[in-house]
Amino acid sequence: MQKVIIDCDPGIDDVLALEYALRSPELEVVAITVVAGNVPVHLGVDNAFKVLERCNRLDVPVYVGASQPLKKPFVSAQDTHGEDGLGESGIARRSTVSPQSQTASEFLQEYFATAKDTGVIALGPLTNIALALTKDSRWGQNITRFVTMGGTYKSHGNCSPVAEFNYWCDPDAAALVYQTLPCQIEMVGLDVTRKIVFTPNILEYTKRMNPECFAYLQKITRFYFDFHWQYEHILGCVINDPLAVAYYIDPGLCQGFESYVAVETEGISIGQTLVDRYDFWQKKANAKILDTVDSRKFFELFLTVILNAPEATIASDLQNLRLG
Repeated sequence: MQKVIIDCDPGIDDVLALEYALRSPELEVVAITVVAGNVPVHLGVDNAFKVLERCNRLDVPVYVGASQPLKKPFVSAQDTHGEDGLGESGIARRSTVSPQSQTASEFLQEYFATAKDTGVIALGPLTNIALALTKDSRWGQNITRFVTMGGTYKSHGNCSPVAEFNYWCDPDAAALVYQTLPCQIEMVGLDVTRKIVFTPNILEYTKRMNPECFAYLQKITRFYFDFHWQYEHILGCVINDPLAVAYYIDPGLCQGFESYVAVETEGISIGQTLVDRYDFWQKKANAKILDTVDSRKFFELFLTVILNAPEATIASDLQNLRLG
């Protein structure tokens, strides 16, 4: 099992990613750290606990992180994820378990102060990571892998013509992380996540395989389906964050290239990832940018875990199921 800490801003796709990670036999989720992003941080914490309740994993500690970006005013994505962050599903939190007393950045800094066989999957704005780095520029040298869902190379943005939401939400944090993190950044951006569309066909398939899971998925994704149709005329919804988890488990799922990446912090292109693919700046590569993905293989892996079904059955069924 690979140990991992998941830093997230639990909206709809974060919740799916968390459940996938918690149920995956390949991963040991050491902790969950929450940051303001898709929703304000207190709602993100509540949603993290809702996933832990669903997975019967309230043993996993939750740490409250930054409630604001480093510099710019906070703007949530509740227009995309619903006021509750779970598609206006009305799912209630049942437990009274409290988050840890340490802040997320304090925990991250202390945990990685010495070498650990643990990686980080960052699914939201990089504010918590930046705050840990600000306290110690060497922080991160003890991380085994750092995978971030964010950014874009050739694909258009999802909150501006050029920017992906997580980096747009806190561009200064993203810029700092790319400038100073002393380990390679693996960027799971919109170029690959846009290929991961949870379609009505797939949703209907889950009903045949696991009616309880179908009811839950239908409840939290209906709002997301409507949003994607209204703004992008996509029949279904893009589930960005589960791909970052799947790629962490199976790096062969995506392919890419190494390059130097900077993040714009001002102007109309704020939050844009500037990928120096052709080495104009002649700077050492600080990231691996993923640009191709095997979407069918992703759904084999994801649905096998989420539906608690045999992988061979899922793989066989997907051969006959139109994903798009």
